[in-house]
Amino acid sequence: MITLESYLGGTWQKGSGEPAILVNATTEEAMAGCNADGLDMAAAHAYALEVGGPALRELGFAGRGALLKALSKAIYEYREELIDLSIANAGCTRGDAKFDIDGATGTLAAYAYFAKELGDGNVLADGDGIQLGRTARFWGQHIRVPRRGVAVHINAFNFPAWGQMEKMACALLAGVPVIEKPGTPTALVAWRVAQITVESGILPAGAFQFVAGRTGNLLDLLGAQDALAFTGSSGTGAKLKAGSNLIERNVRVNIEADSLNSAVLAPDVDEASDTYDQFLANVVLDMTQKTGQKCTAVRRIFVPADRVEDVSAELVAQLGRIAVGDPSDKKHRMGPLASAAQLRDVRAGIGRLAQAADILCGGADAIAEKGFFVAPTLLLAKDSDADVFHADEVFGPVATVLPYDGSAAEATRLVNRGGGGLVASLYSNDGAWTEEVSLGIAPWHGRVWTANDRVASQTLPPGMVLPAMTHGGPGRAGGGEELGGMRGLEFYTQRTAMQGFQGSLQAML
Repeated sequence: MITLESYLGGTWQKGSGEPAILVNATTEEAMAGCNADGLDMAAAHAYALEVGGPALRELGFAGRGALLKALSKAIYEYREELIDLSIANAGCTRGDAKFDIDGATGTLAAYAYFAKELGDGNVLADGDGIQLGRTARFWGQHIRVPRRGVAVHINAFNFPAWGQMEKMACALLAGVPVIEKPGTPTALVAWRVAQITVESGILPAGAFQFVAGRTGNLLDLLGAQDALAFTGSSGTGAKLKAGSNLIERNVRVNIEADSLNSAVLAPDVDEASDTYDQFLANVVLDMTQKTGQKCTAVRRIFVPADRVEDVSAELVAQLGRIAVGDPSDKKHRMGPLASAAQLRDVRAGIGRLAQAADILCGGADAIAEKGFFVAPTLLLAKDSDADVFHADEVFGPVATVLPYDGSAAEATRLVNRGGGGLVASLYSNDGAWTEEVSLGIAPWHGRVWTANDRVASQTLPPGMVLPAMTHGGPGRAGGGEELGGMRGLEFYTQRTAMQGFQGSLQAML
């Protein structure tokens, strides 16, 4: 069995104490032990500040972009090995594993491309300058500069490669060193990516560190120039955000948490249309890709009440064609959940939803003697206003059909009852309906995805997170924001209003 070591202070180190055991999600066989107890987090924090930060800033934006491009290529060379690890440790099908690995390398490559426009320095203009005095000599200009701290990234288990690298890409390009902590159940994949990163020798000393286990007192060491970015449950996010040290020292915190994402079918969509076919395909994909363990997966499916029977029957038929089993077998399109804890949580969640809904397919019953398997589960709400559907995210291949009256006003009200989401998808050929719902739900969502017959053949699925577009959402979704092209650097840079002689300020840029 492999022991996962942490990479701190330029060396690989073993933790003390009893390790958490990582298992094969299909066979439940032990694969690795993970523990970082007893490691010197203060030394790691100081190493990032004193060694990693200066080394990154010396390179300038263009130099750091070149590092990201090289790192993307280095990780891609191990793509097949990482896919095999993901199939075993994370329970991914080959397609789901590629989704994670290619998302990681693709995001690094995207930010390397964005860096081409930033130049060799460490100062970015933030908008246009403005005359402040009687003449243009006295000038004002907002700028952005790298913060002089460290970025601690606490990542989720569902995307051990992509989740780690999307945060790293923004922080490193901004000139801020990182300390990465993966979700424990799938940490074997993240650890191997960390090994590849270190062995490549691409990043300067101190720019990258990795904690395989608990972070100990690391969060108590963070100061005003540091940042914490977390992806995971809203409960854990709230606890982290409420940490006394983070509050007292005004540490920047970014949370990406639970999300009761919606798919809304408008009443105008004809069953023979491309938009209807896309609605069905995207709902099934979002329910089953990564076994429904995606922060962007659909949880609530809003369907006009007079069409619920037909739509539900079609979804049940398509979900019934999803072969579930050992993800190493190509005939299986959905593998197990990532861990025994996830299986317990999903089964319990199905039970809670079923108290206010009818189970149309799937359910909480075991479907295999070994492994953390659950069938794709579709429910039909008895009352679309029941609180459970708008407050309880079941993080697996589980979604509920909620009937509504077809009006834009009712769709808006019900979608917003989720209390803040990462993404909502709307399917309609009615421009007025789409506009009313889009603008009605926009304040409560980080992203609104719309489809009609004119773009049905060209869209990417709503569950796809793109480097050029922001990822995050208000309320229960965490209130944070990641990616979004150059917007992704804002969390790691300081906006400063510079005032003075225009010639001097322009030279600074």
